[in-house]
Parts: sequence; structure tokens; C-alpha cells
Amino acid sequence: MENKPFIFGVATAGDNFTDREKETERLLLNFRYGVNTVLISPRRWGKTSLVQKVCRLAQSDELKVVYLDIFSCRSEQDFYDAFAVAVLKQTSSKLDEWLENVKLFLSRITPKISMSIDPMKDFSISLEMNSKSNDIDEILHLPEKIAQKKGCNIVVCIDEFQQIAEFKDSKTFQKRLRSVWQLQKSVSYCLFGSKKHLMNELFEKKSYPFYKFGDTIYLSKIGTRDWIEYICRRFEVTGKQIPEELAEKICQRVDNHSSYVQQLAWLVWVHTDNVATEQDLETAYQDIIDQNTPLFEKQTESLTTYQMNFLRAVIDGVHSEFTTQEVLHKYQLGSSANVSILKRALVKKELIEIDKCQVVIPDPVMVVWLKQELER
Repeated sequence: MENKPFIFGVATAGDNFTDREKETERLLLNFRYGVNTVLISPRRWGKTSLVQKVCRLAQSDELKVVYLDIFSCRSEQDFYDAFAVAVLKQTSSKLDEWLENVKLFLSRITPKISMSIDPMKDFSISLEMNSKSNDIDEILHLPEKIAQKKGCNIVVCIDEFQQIAEFKDSKTFQKRLRSVWQLQKSVSYCLFGSKKHLMNELFEKKSYPFYKFGDTIYLSKIGTRDWIEYICRRFEVTGKQIPEELAEKICQRVDNHSSYVQQLAWLVWVHTDNVATEQDLETAYQDIIDQNTPLFEKQTESLTTYQMNFLRAVIDGVHSEFTTQEVLHKYQLGSSANVSILKRALVKKELIEIDKCQVVIPDPVMVVWLKQELER
């Protein structure tokens, strides 16, 4: 199978990863010097790709990197299972080594272990533990104990970290994590996730346990110049050409949104015979709208009339002062109190974001689709 020139919808690596030199350097230094890191950005801006790249660069005999995704975790128990498996599996190179670590460091807990033909690639652990804090802390102390035994440092990277906000009695759980993690000397943490509003809440509110936990990195958009060079290069290595002006228009059409730039560039490439044209771009752009229409329909089908009216106002250029009589009346938003309710609901649904007191729709393709729908 030939390598695809543009990758979207999954984490990218190698030639498909572009720019992020400053963020890569900063994150790599944090890993090497044991600085806890919180990475925040809107969905599909390349957080996972960035962290996975730095994991590969940082991994060494002196620095072990553990990576886990907790999106499927629905409880503390799920988290502890996933955490223990990831730490054991990714800090050991031999089956007998991680079995020994289970006996040494999880002595209070009786783990149920199941494995496939290749146990180093596929095994699971279910932990039989009670609610005693000592048993729970034994899990959380696991990376620190392994690091001390091996004489190395460990970085634990946790993707979809905002998932812990959905756990029962989440604040108590968060307090437990921080109380243990902040005292560890040989282990640091990189915490990131795809729901920006929840990540902001976890790490920016003073009343939350993870407030000021570490170095917070707000991921920005990749610059147009970097995208142009990348798009032109990817066309060229596949025997096709695209003018720089057209590559720039790809970026403009999707507001430099990382995943959409890759997707639109791919669709233009698909329609291009030899040299990309304006018509190729127009056809590709309609393709990207059509391909995302089922998702947009699902995201908006349950919205109330008030919520749709609010989105209409944002599309028309209203980004603040929604409670003025003129805006309330023109867009039929109800009362001033109702505006606050609408904002909270739409932020939770990830259909809008509040950026420097300005309300924006973060998905540039959805904006165009909504305009088309509302004009019908």
C-alpha cells in the first residue's frame, strides 16, 4: 500500500508531521527535566501527534515514557486498571520483569492477569482491591517505585485526561491523584485531552485540585507559511504540483485548522491530474462539506430553537453583547438569563468556544455548512 500524502483523523508522524518546532522543544525539555505539563487546545489541532512525537524523541535508558489513553475509562477502577497496565507494560521489556514488578509493587492487591499468545503485546490486568487508601495509593505510586528500582526517570502521558471529570465524586479522585503525584521525585506527568472546555475547567479554576499543576502549553494554529511549504512538498513527492497561491487558499478556506488542512489538501490532491487548479479546490471543498454533513446533522439535530438562533447570531458576526435588547429581539434569544444558559449548553456540546470574551464557532467547515442550512 502506498503512503498517503496527507493524513487526517488519526495521529500523524514522520513526513506527515509539520512544524511545531517550538512546542516540540519545550515539551521535550519538560520531559527531560521532570516538569509536569498540561497541554490545552481545541479538538483536532494535533495534540496527540505532538505528544507521541516527543515520546519517541525522549525515550531512552535513562528516561522511560508511558503513554495511555483513558477515553474508555468510566470510573476510578477503570483508570487504575489502565494506569497499572500501561506503567507495567511500557517500563518492562520482558515478561518475567513485569510479573516481578507486580509481585514487588502491588503486594496488597491481587491482580487477575490474562494474556494472549504474545503476552508482551497483549495482556490485561484486573485489580482486586478495596476502598482502602493504601491499596489505591499503591497503584499511583507504581511508576515512582519502578523508576527508583531501575535508576531512571519516567514520564506518564495521559490522553483524554478530561475524562476524569465524568467520574463519580470526581473532585475527591482528583485530590487523591494530585496528593500522590506532586510528591514524586522521579516521575512527571503530561496531561492533555480533546475537550478544551473541560480541560480549562480542570486546570484553570482555583477551586480544582489540579490548578497550577505544571507548565501549561496552549497549542496555537500552525502558521500559513509552514502549511504552504508542507502542502507543496507533499504534492511534489507524489509527482503532482500545486501553486503556492492555491496551497494558501486551502489554509484560508479552513482557517488553518490542522485536521481540515490535511483533509482538504488530500481531496484537492485526489482531484488533481498533474497541476492543481481552482476548480480542483472548489470541487474538493464541496466534498469536505458533504463528507462532514452527517456528523454536523447529528451534532445539531437535538438543538432547541433558542440554541439554533444563538448559532445564527454568531454566524452573522455577533460575538459578544448578546444581552442587548437589539440582539435579544433580532435573534429571539429570550431573556438575558437565557443567554447564559444557551452559552453553557453550547460550550458543553463543543459547538462554541469562549475566546477572550468572544463567542466563536471553532469548526470552520461547520460554519459554512450552518450558513447553507440556515439560508434554506
